[in-house]
Amino acid sequence: MRPAARWSRKEKPVNNSSIILASASPRRAELLQSAGIIFTIVPGDINETPYHEEEPVAHVLRLAAGKAREAASRSEGRFFIGADTIVLCEREIMGKPCDSADAGRMLRRLSGRVHQVITGYALLDRSTGRVVSRSVSTDVTFKSLTDAEIAAYVATGCPLDKAGAYAIQGGAAYMVERIDGSYTNVVGLPLCEVVETLREMGALSRN
Repeated sequence: MRPAARWSRKEKPVNNSSIILASASPRRAELLQSAGIIFTIVPGDINETPYHEEEPVAHVLRLAAGKAREAASRSEGRFFIGADTIVLCEREIMGKPCDSADAGRMLRRLSGRVHQVITGYALLDRSTGRVVSRSVSTDVTFKSLTDAEIAAYVATGCPLDKAGAYAIQGGAAYMVERIDGSYTNVVGLPLCEVVETLREMGALSRN
């Protein structure tokens, strides 16, 4: 278990109730920290393979809830946040590429097209058993990429642990012509919606 991420600005848990982020993603942790939320990281470890003919939204919601429950099964805490992000391009669900060749294939498919970034998130209150699961979708338009641009970005290694083989907050920012919807959702966690859901469930005070 990683040490608790401490942030003292504004969003403090109610009655010192502990919030657990069931994700190893540093980007999700940074987003929660930017909102001043105090939390601990306990990555939820589950099989992320899609079911046969599973719909994209059903897929991310299932994984988000599964990660929250898995983390809750082996750690202390009350509120558990699970999340999963995919890139959807013409009905193909793109998770993390399996290797550099797969990353290049994904980027060529995204080149010059509009795709959707879908994040499912789940908040589990272990004291009541209540789970709230929701999803957020953002449309992202890529510019037309050259083979040289794709090869150079793949060579950095950055795409290998990113859904859809790119990170909008990193070296792929120049590839994005337009986004319609939540930017933080594309990074990996729809922060506005997650914070409001934490408040709704009583995990955060409304001061």
